[in-house]
Formats: sequence, structure tokens, C-alpha cells
Amino acid sequence: MGDRRRKGFPLLLLIVVLAIAIFSSKTVLQKYTIDLSSAPGIHKIADESRGWNLILVNRSNYIPKSYEIELTTLSNGKQVDSRIYPDLQSMFDDARAAGLQLHVREGYRTQEEQQEALDKKIEAYRSEEYSKSEAEGLAKEWVAIPGTSEHQLGIAVDINADSSVCSEGAVYSWLAENSYKYGFIYRYPSDKSDITGVINEPWHYRYVGIEVARTIHDTGWCLEEYIEYLESG
Repeated sequence: MGDRRRKGFPLLLLIVVLAIAIFSSKTVLQKYTIDLSSAPGIHKIADESRGWNLILVNRSNYIPKSYEIELTTLSNGKQVDSRIYPDLQSMFDDARAAGLQLHVREGYRTQEEQQEALDKKIEAYRSEEYSKSEAEGLAKEWVAIPGTSEHQLGIAVDINADSSVCSEGAVYSWLAENSYKYGFIYRYPSDKSDITGVINEPWHYRYVGIEVARTIHDTGWCLEEYIEYLESG
């Protein structure tokens, strides 16, 4: 009886040691995976090589710290990249000639202003009794994380209607049908949310240039798909 116990003890000890080793390796691997996914270094810096009008900024592509723009101030105090101003003005002139009254509700934003916009949205959800994590998640569906917003590029505008003259729907419809003629694209359509990571924003228009805007309009692509097409070529 004593001999059998002594013979079985090394085997039992070996099993315990192996179990501890396996458990420890899984724990280390899991911790490493979590740390890696949350590291700032996994985000890419947006590629500027295709030109300023085709820089792709989204949740995976951050604005380069070296990015510089020259701004033009609109009549309502909002600002946009000076390079898009002529085409933006032409688009607004033609929309007004069609009986619409519209204005740029939001243009260029600084890093600090983008953070304020996100914080304000989070606070709004918190006031509705969402938890902190829930509020942050919901807010990020509407407001981009600072450093990933096209508004910080100065080449994107949020366009609203003067409701005393025309409806938002009339303005959004006209823009969806005509904006490409002036180099702008409907950046976040509802059927592309799984690609862009942004819910439908019928007011948000992004400048890409007239030729590219026409291609995107005709193909029904979003900007991410157009960039993928360029890279595949």
C-alpha cells in the first residue's frame, strides 16, 4: 500500500505541475492580447501620398501631426480649408438658385473642439441614466474620437437648412443628387455604416474633388471602398 502511494506521487506531482504551466501560459497570452489591442501604436497614421483631397481619416487612420491647412472664414463664422471654398460656394449658390436656403452648421474643428463635442455627447447620454461605458459607446457612434474626425481636416462640412424657408429633407435630397458635381460626397450613407463605422449622416459632406466625387457617385462606393479600389490597382 505504501509502495503504491510512493509510486503514484511523482505522477500526481507531474500532473499538477503541467496544469499550473498550462494555466499560466494561457493567462500570459490573454494578458498580452488585451494589452496589444489597447496600445496606441496599433492605429495607423492616415496616408497623405494620394493628395490632401483623398486622405482617409476614420477610426483606424489618425490625422498626421504634421497636417497643415489654411482656413477661410465663412459669413457665419465657421471655417473651412481654403482649397474647398470655391467649389463649396458654387454648390451653395446653385442650391439657393433652386429655392433652397442652407448653411454650414459645422466646418473645421480643432482637436480641443472635437474633444468638447465628444464630451458633450457623452454627458447627454449620461443624463439619460446610461452607464459611463454605455454613454461613451453611444457617443462615439455620433462623434468621432479626436484625431479621427474629418472636421479636423477642414474639408468636411455639416450642412443644414433654414427651416423657415425649406425643409431639411429638401436640402439633403438636393445635396445627395448634386453634390458630386462640385467635388463633394455624401460621406456616411446608411448602407455603408458597416464599412465607415459611422451611422447615417445626411448632413455630412466631404470634399474629394470633382473627378473622384463623380466616380464615387456613379459606383455607389463610399470613400473607404474607393481607396481600396486604388490600392488594389
